[in-house]
Amino acid sequence: MPIGDLGPELAVLLAAIAALLLAMVLPQHRHGWCAMLAVAGLAVAAGLAHGQADESRLTFSGTFALDRATAWARLLILGLTALCIGLAPRWFATDRRHGEVYAIFLFSALGAMAMAGAADLMQLVVGVLLSSVTGYVLAAYHRDWPISLEAGMKYFLVGALANALLVIGVVLVMGMAGSTAYAELSGRIPEAPLALTGVALILTGLFFKMGAVPAHAWVPDVAEGAPVPAAAFLTVVPKIAAAVALYRVVALAPGIEALSLLIAIIAAMTMTVGNLSALWQDDVRRLLGWSSVSQAGYALMAVAVAGRAPQALPALIAFMAVYGVANVAAFAAIAQLRGRTAISDYSGLIGTQPGPVVALTVAFLSFVGIPPLAGFLGKLALFTVTLDAGLGWLVVIAVANTVLSLFYYLRIVAPAVFGASGAQVATLNGSARVTVCLSLVLLLAATVFWAPLWSSLPGVLLP
Repeated sequence: MPIGDLGPELAVLLAAIAALLLAMVLPQHRHGWCAMLAVAGLAVAAGLAHGQADESRLTFSGTFALDRATAWARLLILGLTALCIGLAPRWFATDRRHGEVYAIFLFSALGAMAMAGAADLMQLVVGVLLSSVTGYVLAAYHRDWPISLEAGMKYFLVGALANALLVIGVVLVMGMAGSTAYAELSGRIPEAPLALTGVALILTGLFFKMGAVPAHAWVPDVAEGAPVPAAAFLTVVPKIAAAVALYRVVALAPGIEALSLLIAIIAAMTMTVGNLSALWQDDVRRLLGWSSVSQAGYALMAVAVAGRAPQALPALIAFMAVYGVANVAAFAAIAQLRGRTAISDYSGLIGTQPGPVVALTVAFLSFVGIPPLAGFLGKLALFTVTLDAGLGWLVVIAVANTVLSLFYYLRIVAPAVFGASGAQVATLNGSARVTVCLSLVLLLAATVFWAPLWSSLPGVLLP
């Protein structure tokens, strides 16, 4: 059990503890310093994760996988967490618990990292629970706002049920297969009803973390009611970890056709429910929540063909990376506009606040998959691997949903660009403005440097 193998996770843990201790001794108006400490800890963790990017082995008695999938998941989780923290200093400036929020962000990121690298079902449970418990706190952080409390409560109730089902599923698989280690379960999960039920329950628990049907109801409420930095985090970081964890679990049973079909059906339902529900929203943040549900459906396309298409894993990671940056860019623009959420508030905003409108527009176009943006390349990779696996019907549904999604994104972009100019609006500025610019630059850079990024993605998991 070489402790250095968990260097990135330990760096995040120590940074979280340090940020919490610093918040205890600093006056409230200095709690922004905790953000700098948190970002510094994330940077150290990212450096350590990059140093382990070429590893390919199991560690800690086979419970944690050090492979390129874990390395990419770590780097994405750390980078996106840093971007979300960049939105927080001005947003929480008047909150008495300002400094504490950075520790919660880091603990939640730690849970996501544990989830993404899990090579044992018990380790997976630990990662899911740590990510969930801290997520409940983030969702309801504005405890004096009823909408935030409702979001936190719904997240907690759905999560309690989904996590209970996850644990029951682990017990069933362990009882039928005799082990929880992925190395021993790979290709050996019996096709007995109890074992398959256990796998289905495990998938349900991970669907909750991805915000996919049937455990998706919390996503729009959290997107609307959580503090904007927390909403950006919760609709991105747990999804990336859950996507990689789902892929690992499904890859354990490549010969079970019913499992692939089940996930393909869930993918089609998730993207359809998300897009149809988003059509009727008048609140931008709630619309982004339903959009997040639909994006989870697209990601599940790659999970459905795990073990059947050689490029499924790189397609999944590439898509989730581009989606994550675009989603943070969209929420950063909303944070910059001080949380303006009514679609009517965006009419003619290009004249007074061009920066946030441009960021929103580029993010939305990336969600849709308009060429040549990286979002188009990510969706193209998903559609290609799904076709290679013989699921043409799923690609048809995904293309139809992509066209459908363009309508509700245009409900915001068109009035903002072509509507009558409104009055000057107050903005958050500070690190929020920097985060808007940085996320937009990263999204455009992913488009320009797509080829080298794609070539560096992992093709296979550890056996």
